[in-house]
Amino acid sequence: MQHTLSENIKELRLQNGLNQVKFAKKIHITKQCASNWENGNVMPSIDMLVKVADFFKVSTDYLLGRSNQDVLSLEGLTNEQSAHIRMLVSDLLVANNN
Repeated sequence: MQHTLSENIKELRLQNGLNQVKFAKKIHITKQCASNWENGNVMPSIDMLVKVADFFKVSTDYLLGRSNQDVLSLEGLTNEQSAHIRMLVSDLLVANNN
């Protein structure tokens, strides 16, 4: 089941160990704005949607609930480090299917 934008923002915020105040400060918005997004009262602008997606390193499609594929950026890692991450993800997928 795919989540809504508000659910995805909240879930990603919690996964990153942030309360609404800390999240808001990191992306330069008010706590009230973050709360409104998470409660579905207000939708972020396109610019803010991109900023939130970039902050959490996910695609805007994932954030909007249009895709359940979480995208992990390996930018800045060496080829060897990227290979280790891919292997770890592969191992976890195999373990989940058993």
